Amino acid sequence: MSDAIYDDVIRTESERAEMVVDIYGCADCVRDHDFRTETNTHQPLQHTGSDSVKIRSSRVAVVCLVLLCVLLLTAVIVLCVHIYTNTTNYTQERDQLLTKINNLTEERDQLLTNITNLTEERNQIFYHISSETKSWNESRKDCTERGANLIIINNREEQVNHLKFKMLDSKTGFWIGVTDIDVEGSWKWVDGSNLTSGFWASREPNGGREDDFKWICEKNIL
Repeated sequence: MSDAIYDDVIRTESERAEMVVDIYGCADCVRDHDFRTETNTHQPLQHTGSDSVKIRSSRVAVVCLVLLCVLLLTAVIVLCVHIYTNTTNYTQERDQLLTKINNLTEERDQLLTNITNLTEERNQIFYHISSETKSWNESRKDCTERGANLIIINNREEQVNHLKFKMLDSKTGFWIGVTDIDVEGSWKWVDGSNLTSGFWASREPNGGREDDFKWICEKNIL
């Protein structure tokens, strides 16, 4: 009986010792695991070669993208400056062209005015009435020296309306540009045209080229 109890005690003690050994063993395992975990936690992460290549590639891509954005922004700025400069130049050219157009328009209007004035002057006739008396030939010579000729009366209106008042102060008459010097009795104007009609006093026109009268010179403004 005592042997059996002793055996049980020894067995129990032995089991306790084994349990203590197991506990200490497990504790050592836990401490070793915690130490390795803590060591790994404090150590820097180490990347493989593939990860390093990926990181460098990403950095290169970012740098390229930034450079591309800078180049694009520079191009946009240059384009804006170019457009602004061209717009300014075009505006100045347009203003200059408008000024030239206005000047040309004014010159055109002035030329038209001058043409109108010249046309009116061309249609005007200047008369010179002498204050002295000469023969017909001398009278015609005086007119020729003035760049004119003895007056040619083309119609009754000219004779009555334009010349009548000029002849009122003359009681003897005026020399005019009609003559029969080539053929007696065949009257012609000094420009060579035939006398087809006239508004004369009785017995007019007649000769008497040697008589002295006042005369009227006529000059057309061309």
